[in-house]
Amino acid sequence: MRELNKGKYRARLASSEADVAATQTLRALVFRDGVARDVDAFDPVCDHMLVEARATGALVCSFRLMGLASGADVDASYSSQYYGLASLADHTGPMIEVGRFCAAPGLSDPDIMRIALGALTVYVDERGAGMMFGCSSFKGTEAALYKDTFALLRDRHPAPERWQPSVKAPEVVRFGEPGSAIAAHRPCDLDRKRAMLAMPPLLKTYLAMGGWVSDHAVVDRDLGTLHVFTGLEVAAIPAARKRLLRAVAS
Repeated sequence: MRELNKGKYRARLASSEADVAATQTLRALVFRDGVARDVDAFDPVCDHMLVEARATGALVCSFRLMGLASGADVDASYSSQYYGLASLADHTGPMIEVGRFCAAPGLSDPDIMRIALGALTVYVDERGAGMMFGCSSFKGTEAALYKDTFALLRDRHPAPERWQPSVKAPEVVRFGEPGSAIAAHRPCDLDRKRAMLAMPPLLKTYLAMGGWVSDHAVVDRDLGTLHVFTGLEVAAIPAARKRLLRAVAS
């Protein structure tokens, strides 16, 4: 993939071990409270995207990408550790798993997300992918903190029945489990502003483009997060949004 330069930032794929190490260091800062590096067995089989400040070369955002030839390969994905993904096995054509998306703490420039999405668009288009998926992470493991957000996801953005992941992880939070705080949260009780404020930025973007989520969150004690399986069919993205993304990608 070519380097993408827009304004103050550039996006490019890692081309060296030092590039990958830089993304692992940023991931550790975001997901592991500053442990030296966040490393796992999926790093060697993924591409790693870096978004850097052009003036200084500082890494401001990164994420990794795993290309799959079709749904038949979905069990090789990171997400398959936590979700039963047999429903995706019938997906024909290339798929891309997006993971470990993070931005340097304290940075709020919307152009960072804009160029990251532009780079993702280039990557998806070059590979002819029909679906993107991954785990959207919420900081901490206390589901009660996110009852508004999870209720909103349950009511407005459920996965199509044909793609719905099944429960696989040993510790999950089911959005519709009888008697739970989330199940009891009715649409009329929902604080939409609070729900949106607690939602990861990339998840907001996916949902705005027609994305959907699983009916449960996984409690990940290793990363200290709750994560929700998220999918987006490229064909479902509104035409106007596609034009905007490809304008950034050009």
